[in-house]
Amino acid sequence: MEFNGIDPIGTDAAHPRPLRNHRLRRGIYILPSIFTVANMMCGYYAVLATFEGQPSDFDNAARAIGIAFLFDTLDGRIARLMGTNSAFGREFDSLADVVSFGIAPAVLAYAWGVRSLAAVGLPGGLHLINLGWLVGFFFVGCCAWRLARFNIQGMAPGGNKYFAGMPTPAAAGMIAAMVHAFGPIQDVRLSILWLALVVALGVLMSSSLRHYSFKDIRWTRRQPSLAILLLFLLIGAVVLFSHATLLLIASAYTLHGVVLQVVRYLRHRPASRTA
Repeated sequence: MEFNGIDPIGTDAAHPRPLRNHRLRRGIYILPSIFTVANMMCGYYAVLATFEGQPSDFDNAARAIGIAFLFDTLDGRIARLMGTNSAFGREFDSLADVVSFGIAPAVLAYAWGVRSLAAVGLPGGLHLINLGWLVGFFFVGCCAWRLARFNIQGMAPGGNKYFAGMPTPAAAGMIAAMVHAFGPIQDVRLSILWLALVVALGVLMSSSLRHYSFKDIRWTRRQPSLAILLLFLLIGAVVLFSHATLLLIASAYTLHGVVLQVVRYLRHRPASRTA
């Protein structure tokens, strides 16, 4: 029996399954975006915590940037595992990264390393404040530059083993690790060194120096027992000795790109001479 061309018993009984599949597919695409939103929320919270201005608030802001790093790692891996990579997801992730790894660490670096000098009335504090906000803006600009270049060019030539330039989460992680390990700066000389570090991080982001991406590691395959043991030891060190461990990891990753470039230059130099 048909009513207005529709068979209530026959062929239309199979229609709910495609509808359910469409909803499932849509849910799978939304899942990575949830982690991207969480990443952005952590960056937004880091800015608000920095505005409070207390040492504990600075530490909370640094922790929020670290959590944003985890969410940023998860959203990309989930998208690749589920095959839900899209142009929208890539652009949305980049905008979130500008907030969490550009604006949030720049504001934190300024408040933690420069603004506190004006509060105690140290000489030269006003000049450092003017220099500090300029350096912070330079960091944000380098972060946006790095993300835009990555969206167009992708990884460094030769595969997915290396990034071209320091990743923005790593540069933000270096700032967060410093803030987490030490109290606010109260010395003009240390503040100048701090601003020099922030500038160096911005230069590393916008440079073409290769940084290891860890994307060539097959995490789904069986790993040696020693590697698993070392991983658990690293997690334990982060939990028990977070200040020193996170600072050591961030510093090592920051320097390794420069070291690799120097080694590569020294290897190619004798070859160019013989040629």
